[in-house]
Amino acid sequence: MTDTTVQHAPTAPCVALLIAAPASGQGKTTVTAALARLHARQGRRVQVFKCGPDFLDPQWLRLASGQPVHALDRWMNGEADVRARLFEAAQSNDVLLIEGVMGLFDGANSAAELAKSLGISAVVVVDASAMAATFGAIAHGLQHYDPGLQLAGVLANRVATAHHGEMLRSGLRDPALWLGAMNQISLDAAKPRANLLPERHLGLVAAHELHDAAERLDAAANVLAHTPLGQLSWQEWQQRWTVAFTAPAAAAPVPAWLAGRRIAVARDAAFSFIYTANLECLQAMGAELAFFSPIAGERLPTCDALWLPGGYPELHLQALKANAGLQLDLQAHLEQRKTVWAECGGMVALAEGLTDLDSRWHSLWGLLPAQAVMQQRLAGLGMQQLLTPWGMLRGHTFHYSKLQSEAQEVARSSRPGQAAESGKGEAVYQQGSIHASYFHAWFPSCPQAVAALLGVEMPVVDPQAWRCEALNA
Repeated sequence: MTDTTVQHAPTAPCVALLIAAPASGQGKTTVTAALARLHARQGRRVQVFKCGPDFLDPQWLRLASGQPVHALDRWMNGEADVRARLFEAAQSNDVLLIEGVMGLFDGANSAAELAKSLGISAVVVVDASAMAATFGAIAHGLQHYDPGLQLAGVLANRVATAHHGEMLRSGLRDPALWLGAMNQISLDAAKPRANLLPERHLGLVAAHELHDAAERLDAAANVLAHTPLGQLSWQEWQQRWTVAFTAPAAAAPVPAWLAGRRIAVARDAAFSFIYTANLECLQAMGAELAFFSPIAGERLPTCDALWLPGGYPELHLQALKANAGLQLDLQAHLEQRKTVWAECGGMVALAEGLTDLDSRWHSLWGLLPAQAVMQQRLAGLGMQQLLTPWGMLRGHTFHYSKLQSEAQEVARSSRPGQAAESGKGEAVYQQGSIHASYFHAWFPSCPQAVAALLGVEMPVVDPQAWRCEALNA
């Protein structure tokens, strides 16, 4: 007898919501963190994800949920990686929250497209501080713009009074969309805050920089708890927003190209732009990771290679320059032809110095012949791809400084869909065994290129990709 049983991929049901907005700056991170905090306080296991490339919002979301936060982008990660991360999380959590990026429908890989592809409903946060009935028009437009998107409802943020909230609610054509009003949040009743999470250039101030970060999140959760959204029972959450995540095809394991190698990773307030997925990728390749803090005066750990991530070196110039011991260690590391991969702020720290916004010069480590200059406006922003001799790395760029360098330029990144030789992306500089760029790499997109940049001799896929004969030329 022929067996006609149909084999179905296993599924993992889990409550899941996208938290989106009509535009940036509406309060998505505050609401997402408040929701995570609220569920966590009620004893549920919550994991939060962030759409698109971001290093700062995830720090707040991690504090709120108590778990690592992964980026989700259908281009940077790839569709299979997105589905695999969500399926894995759904098996061990009660709630999955995904914070959107920019406006709900903005970008080629928008938050709306992600939600539609996964069958996840969207809560839309609207800054209603300066509107009344127009709130209803925005909600109506969001509800009907794309019939394929499941709209869970709208949450009015930065609402002044109960009367203001009632005006907003009454303007809705569909009363079922009303999820409540978030009043201005405060740690001090006498001093309400329109923006509970402060900002600076590049985005939110990092959570670890504020001594009362946890109190801020609790304050937001307390306000959310009094909204219709916050007052829904757990059974209602399960009935409305449970999604069955399907197991993706099994991915081939990453070879242990870094087995037996120790990779030093700078990690502190000056070098905090680190994707958890990048660390996991290094470990999956067999690397031992050795973290150290340059601004705390720590020396370079014994290592085979060094990764200097991005961050805020411009805010810690004195501490970086004062670490003379580390500067000597780095010089010795390079004299031994050991490799360095430096991204954005990590590259700036290696430079001769930086000119700040007040035109003052600050000396830095001086290991890369380059000078950085801070800008008032963004100097680079967007998704980027980098063609290397070992394959294509995907990632992005986001910086306020500019670099003038005499180091050899071996390549340039390009925007998705652009030819690698377009010359419009970020330069990749080589100085001895240093490779440095404003380009932030998503390591899982091409682990073999990462292994090569960290000193492993890897098979060359495209010998013409870079303008150099070899990695350590």
